[in-house]
Amino acid sequence: MGAGEAGKGNGWWKGMRVFSPEYYAVCAVGGMLSAGTTHLAITPLDVLKVNMQVNPLKYNSIFSGLHILVKEQGPSSLWRGWAGKLFGYGAQGGCKFGLYEYFKKMYSDVLTGYNRSTIFFASSASAQVIADVALCPFEAVKVRVQTQPNFAKGLIDGFPKLYASEGLSGFYKGLLPLWGRNLPFSILMFSTFEHTVDILYHNVVQKKKEDCSRAQQLGVTCIAGYASGAIGCEEHRISQFVYKKPSCSIYTCWTCYNLAVVLL
Repeated sequence: MGAGEAGKGNGWWKGMRVFSPEYYAVCAVGGMLSAGTTHLAITPLDVLKVNMQVNPLKYNSIFSGLHILVKEQGPSSLWRGWAGKLFGYGAQGGCKFGLYEYFKKMYSDVLTGYNRSTIFFASSASAQVIADVALCPFEAVKVRVQTQPNFAKGLIDGFPKLYASEGLSGFYKGLLPLWGRNLPFSILMFSTFEHTVDILYHNVVQKKKEDCSRAQQLGVTCIAGYASGAIGCEEHRISQFVYKKPSCSIYTCWTCYNLAVVLL
């Protein structure tokens, strides 16, 4: 949601001041609901993806991987880790979208001599750093639940078991890989969204947002969201590898991963 995406429309938005506490709350709740429910819906694919990454020889394709999971662990295995997806990515989405708007206002006031792209980059990076701190404990438990069937059934028993076995550091073992994976894409995603909205209003719709109908505003937002989501597609290999190998240092994994990317 961009700076001009609220406070200028009709209906219940009317009268809401942009960058007010109510505005930040709406952005946070919207991010929480959209991120949490979206990730919940694709839990079966996430279960398969994680298992393909940690055991690629066994799960070597989508259809055979799904078949093996259902055959060996039952249909319910496809929804293993759903709570981590719902609550973890809900927390991440709330922090990401709510804090993005907050930081955008703060940096706009402080960095008055910089262009808008710099503001978008700094705001999205700052929000993502905090959002990943909120996500990381849920992600740590989720990955273990999905890849180690005997580890735990979900978050309720997974949190204390992980703490007992690895301590507090176990919850944040994958934090640096999360930052390395998510920060570049978050920066691209938010800046792409903001610039796409501007381009669509100026060059396609050729109207100011406040002069457009609700359908036009929704269309612009959806197209910009689709474009930014496509740019922000991300890979999870390094974080899953760290979770799978507790004894492996994050620095070693990250170095090997980047070397592999360069060589390939």
